[in-house]
Amino acid sequence: MGEHDGVGVVCGRCDGTGKQILKYTPFTSRKKKEGVAKVIEVNPGICVSTKIEIGGVSYEDWWNGKGFPPGSEMREYVCPLWWFQCAEYEKKPRWEECKSAGLGLSFSSCKHFKNKAECWARYDKDHQDG
Repeated sequence: MGEHDGVGVVCGRCDGTGKQILKYTPFTSRKKKEGVAKVIEVNPGICVSTKIEIGGVSYEDWWNGKGFPPGSEMREYVCPLWWFQCAEYEKKPRWEECKSAGLGLSFSSCKHFKNKAECWARYDKDHQDG
């Protein structure tokens, strides 16, 4: 990123060899994490806490593999386009009015963002059969 005008920098990780030896402990099993009450599918870049409604599922449900049902998204803070840009990309809405949101603008600058509850209702209606 900082190299310009014909200057190169030797990689500090591989010492210029083009390879890196990784040392790790092989995965054996998932370990429970104390103090976690809720799990969200993905974080689209918002500070999260159990002190605010963020969607998600209980840690126990997640641990037991119950998945993330519709409604567990961070609907109060993001629109369907923003959410599915980060989680399950194939479910991202392809609505005409959303096309300008992907052109270098923030999702929250969309003229429909303040009414995102209506967008979620539309999304739910469009996806009620799976």
